Amino acid sequence: MSLTLPTFIATSVVRGSQQGESHGGIFTVDFENRTGEQHVDWNTSEIDFRGRGADRGLRGIAIDTEDILVAASDELYCYDREFNIQASCRNRYLKHCHEICRQDRVIFLSSTGFDSLLAFDLEKKAFVWGFHLMKLRDGWSGHTFDPRTDAGPRPINQFHINNVHVDNTGIYFSGLNIPAMLHLNSRNEVSEVCSLPLVTHNARPFRDGVLFNDTASDALRYVGRDFRSQAFRIGTYPQSQITFSNIDDSKIARQGFGRGLCLVDERFVAGGSSPSTITLYDLEANQAVATVNLSMDIRNAIHGLELWPHGG
Repeated sequence: MSLTLPTFIATSVVRGSQQGESHGGIFTVDFENRTGEQHVDWNTSEIDFRGRGADRGLRGIAIDTEDILVAASDELYCYDREFNIQASCRNRYLKHCHEICRQDRVIFLSSTGFDSLLAFDLEKKAFVWGFHLMKLRDGWSGHTFDPRTDAGPRPINQFHINNVHVDNTGIYFSGLNIPAMLHLNSRNEVSEVCSLPLVTHNARPFRDGVLFNDTASDALRYVGRDFRSQAFRIGTYPQSQITFSNIDDSKIARQGFGRGLCLVDERFVAGGSSPSTITLYDLEANQAVATVNLSMDIRNAIHGLELWPHGG
C-alpha cells in the first residue's frame, strides 16, 4: 500500500539577523515532492533588535477553516489561504509569544514575556482571558486576569513559557525553565502531569504519555506512563555546508536545535530544527521517513509547524 506524505505549513525565525535582513517567514513544505515554498518574507521596521532573537520572525500557527493564524512576538495575524494579511490584533500582555493553539473558536497563546497564557476569541476578535503562572513552595499556582484592562501582571520571564496545547481535558503548557508539563483545569488549578527535562519545546499529551522536543539533548522524544520511550536524534549537516557558521555568539544558533512539532496521526509526527529543516518520523517503524531543508543558514530555525489542509 502506497503512503501519501503530508504537506505542512511552517514558520521560521532568523535568530541573529540584523535590521534590513530577513527575519524568517511562512512556508509550505510538501513531503510528497520534498519541496518547500516561501510565501511570506518577514521583514518589518517595527522589530525590536534588543536581545537574542526575541522579537524576530513569526512563531506559532493555528488553522481556522479558511484562515491561518500566525503569531509574531506581540501581535496575532490572520492570513487568508493566499497568505494575504486580513487582520491583526495586539495586546499589552502579549510579549515574546511562542506557540499558539486553537480550541473551538478560541486561540490560546503563550506569552513568554509575562509568564502567562492568553486567549483570543475569534468571534469577538479580542483577547478575552489571561492566566499568570506562579511558583509556590509546595507547587504551582496562578491567577486569571482580563487582558482588556491594566490589572494584569508586570513583565516577567521567569519560566519562559513557550508552549500551549488545549483539548477537552484542559490546558497543557510548558517552558524552558519548567521541569514539568503543567495542566490548568476549569477551576484554574495548576498541576504537574509529568516531569520534563529543562530546555524543552512543544510538549503535549500523546497516547498515554508525552511527546516533546528535548532541545537540550538534540532529540525528539516520546515517553509513556510505563516509562517506555522513543528518541529520534535530530540530524545535522557537514559544517562545510552551513552558512553564517562564523557568527560570534555561539548561543545565537546551533545545529540540531529542535523546535516545532506537528502530530500527523498516531503513527507519524514531524519535527523542526535548525538550520531550517523539517523531518517526518514514523513512530511504528522507529525511523525518520523523510527530511526537507529550507535553508542552510545556521541562524534560520523552524518555529511553528502545522498540517496544511490543502494538501499539495
